[in-house]
Amino acid sequence: QVQLVESGGGLVQAGGSLRLSCAASGRTFSTYVMGWFRQAPGKEREFVAAINRSGGNTYYEDSVRGRFTISRDNAKNTVYLEMNSLKPEDTAVYYCAAKRAITVATASAWYDYWGQGTQVTVSS
Repeated sequence: QVQLVESGGGLVQAGGSLRLSCAASGRTFSTYVMGWFRQAPGKEREFVAAINRSGGNTYYEDSVRGRFTISRDNAKNTVYLEMNSLKPEDTAVYYCAAKRAITVATASAWYDYWGQGTQVTVSS
């Protein structure tokens, strides 16, 4: 089992940047595919980005591609989400998630462990 703790959320003006971190417990972090999801008030949780176990392949939702970057440091058991050119529509609670199997997935149902979430608010 792995426990995930997100940090780095906050209030930022449109056009600004934030870096989210997700620290994982345990010794098997490198065996998990990692993903970031977000949920805005009144909306379904949606995929944002994912990264394979080695960090060599990344995947993005269309609206964030080119603005967000997912990365991981397996030595530090941490996955990051660098968010640039933020827009008010990026406002949401951001969650990191871990998936046991090898293949990367964009559907939240495939992920086995979740963090508690961190709030990101982008003002216009």
